Amino acid sequence: MKIKIAWIGKSKEPAIQSLTDDYLKRISRYSDAVGLVLKDEGAILALARGERQKERHKLILLDSRGKQFSSEELAELLDRDQQQALPLLFAVGGADGFSEAARRQASLVLSLGKITLPHELARVVLLEQIYRAFTILKNHPYHLGH
Repeated sequence: MKIKIAWIGKSKEPAIQSLTDDYLKRISRYSDAVGLVLKDEGAILALARGERQKERHKLILLDSRGKQFSSEELAELLDRDQQQALPLLFAVGGADGFSEAARRQASLVLSLGKITLPHELARVVLLEQIYRAFTILKNHPYHLGH
C-alpha cells in the first residue's frame, strides 16, 4: 500500500520535524509511506488528481468539520483501502484549513476531534494514528485498545 502524507508549509519547529520523521519511519515498516511539503491547497489537489506524477490518489483531508474515527475504525479504513489500486493521500492544511471546494473533492474528510490543534501538531497526531492503525492490523502490542 502506498501512502502519502502531505502538508502545507515547512516545519518551523525542529521537534515537529523530528516527530514527523520518526513516525514516517515507523509507518514505512508496514507501507510505502512518504511525507510531502507542498506549497498550497492547489498543489495538494493537483497531486490527488495525478497532475504532478501521473498517478491519481484517494484524497483524505484532515479538517475539524470531518468525520471522527476511532483508532480501530481508521485501521479498518486502511485495511479496506489496501485492496484498492489508488494510493492514499492524507493532507493537512495550513492554519486556515481547507476550502469548501477542496472538501468536496476529497473522498473523505477526517477530523481528529472537536479540539483545535495547531496544524503542525495535527500532522504529528495524524501520523501517530496511521502508525497505530497499522499496529492494530498487525496485532502489535503498541495499541492496547483503551
